[in-house]
Amino acid sequence: MRKIAIYGKGGIGKSTTTSNLSAAFSALGYSVLQIGCDPKADSTKNLTDGKRISSVLDAIREKGENNITAEDVLFRSPSGVWCVEAGGPTPGIGCAGRGIITALEKLEELGAYDICKPDIILYDVLGDVVCGGFAMPIRDGYAKNIFIVTSGEMMSLYAASNIASAVRNFGKRGYASYSGVILNSRNVPDEVEIVQKALDEIGGDIVSVIPRDSAVQEAENQGKTVIEALPHSEMASCYRKLASRIIELTEDE
Repeated sequence: MRKIAIYGKGGIGKSTTTSNLSAAFSALGYSVLQIGCDPKADSTKNLTDGKRISSVLDAIREKGENNITAEDVLFRSPSGVWCVEAGGPTPGIGCAGRGIITALEKLEELGAYDICKPDIILYDVLGDVVCGGFAMPIRDGYAKNIFIVTSGEMMSLYAASNIASAVRNFGKRGYASYSGVILNSRNVPDEVEIVQKALDEIGGDIVSVIPRDSAVQEAENQGKTVIEALPHSEMASCYRKLASRIIELTEDE
């Protein structure tokens, strides 16, 4: 089983990247489980025809922590990807990080991993802060490899630096390892060079450059990934190549 976490600053396109990767892995014949670790609970919507699925925390609020089943929180997308959303607390009440801890622990308790039997687990994690529940995929053995989605914009690279630093700190204890960055282009002038210069300090390599392309928005308007909506497009090919590259870089446990 490959256990992979995709981190990045909010709004950088990590959920789009992750969901397209999930669809690409599924098309390659892998059983995939995508877990959205973001209070917005929108990581998997492009896999589920644009519809939001019930999150783990929503199910707990509605039915009570001891009354939910795996079927309440585990959904299969049309492309065959298993989907889970951790969700978040009621706005203004509670801690989003604590919510992710609760959700991941509940998935284990419900036997979700045994039901899915995934070859690949993808955790889509908000990376503006790397503390509490947001750090769980790094520190508690949930993920083995960490990839960071960034652009050439300053705040995105600042977040990438913080995430890489956190991974290295936890890596000293034998936890997840930093495996490189995915450049999600924003058409910043000299963007590849800017990111490469930042990586000279941060460490790591550019695993893939994803071009800015209207095909992504076109697919999202249909509530789908590019892999499903436009399978013969250049963007679909780009995500398939990224999926193959990640297979090469990650360990099957």
